[in-house]
Order: sequence, then C-alpha cells, then structure tokens
Amino acid sequence: MRRPIDIDIRALKVEDDGAIPNNPDYALLLYKNAVTADDDPEKILEENNWHGTWRGGIYTEHHYHSNTHEVLVVDSGKATLLMGGEAGVKVKVAKGDALILPAGFGHKCLESSEDFAVIGAYPDGKEHDFLYGKAEERPENLENIRQVALPDNDPLFGPEGPLFTYWKK
Repeated sequence: MRRPIDIDIRALKVEDDGAIPNNPDYALLLYKNAVTADDDPEKILEENNWHGTWRGGIYTEHHYHSNTHEVLVVDSGKATLLMGGEAGVKVKVAKGDALILPAGFGHKCLESSEDFAVIGAYPDGKEHDFLYGKAEERPENLENIRQVALPDNDPLFGPEGPLFTYWKK
C-alpha cells in the first residue's frame, strides 16, 4: 500500500440535482493509484472494518445508497464513471485507484475495459439499500443520508487515514 502522502487524493463535491441527492456534508474521495499489485484489497478492507466485500462491475445506470457509505477499489482494468448524477463529474479510474462514496452519492459506469472490476465494501458491513433517484424515494432517503455516521476507519488507512481530513462533522 502506498502511504497517503505518496498518493493523489481528490475530493469531488456535487450538488443535489433533484434526483440524485449526493451528500450535503461529505465529498467523494478518489485515491489515485493507492493500492499496489502486492496488496490484498479485501484483507485491507476487512482489517479496517469495511465488510460485506463483493467483486464485480459498476452498474450502467445512476444509483446510490442512502443508508451507508461505500468504498470501491479498482481491482483490474479501467473505466470512465459518472459520479453525482447526470450533471455530475466524469472520472477516469484504473487498477489501484479507490473511490470512497459518502451515503447518497450517485455513481454509474459510462464505459470500461473488458477486464474492469472493483471490490466494494461498507463500514461495519452495513447492508446497503439500492436507489435510482426516483421522486418517491426522496423524503425518507434524504433523512437516511443525514443520519449516516462517520465510519470508524478510513477503508484503506485505518483510524488515522486521510478520509478524516476531508470528512468532519
């Protein structure tokens, strides 16, 4: 694992677009080239109390989770993602990058290499909901997003990780 001081960390803030709420308090964090070929991302996530790991792609339609934060570690390939809804930000990711999505932050895959795969996980192994920005989802889920607490650990760097430089209550 590269040290936080040796990686490029980008904080991306996107406003609520009326469909995808994003997060009013926390920015999406992109850790560029944080994980090396020698690292075991699933083990690192587990050690930092981010559980429920899965491996696969990212859906090609906008979605978000209102009841938990999420980490996505790019395990292979590369992709262009649209983060934050239709008016969001295009982000290019590749093997070794990690995205930490605060509750409510929309995401979808625009295009990817055939071998593109991420490893996803959630703080404390929280079960996540799956929402698409429909009008009937909003009132309850805006409150859900406000209620999601800070995680105890940065998913890659533990209790003293850079996440806590960017996410504060």
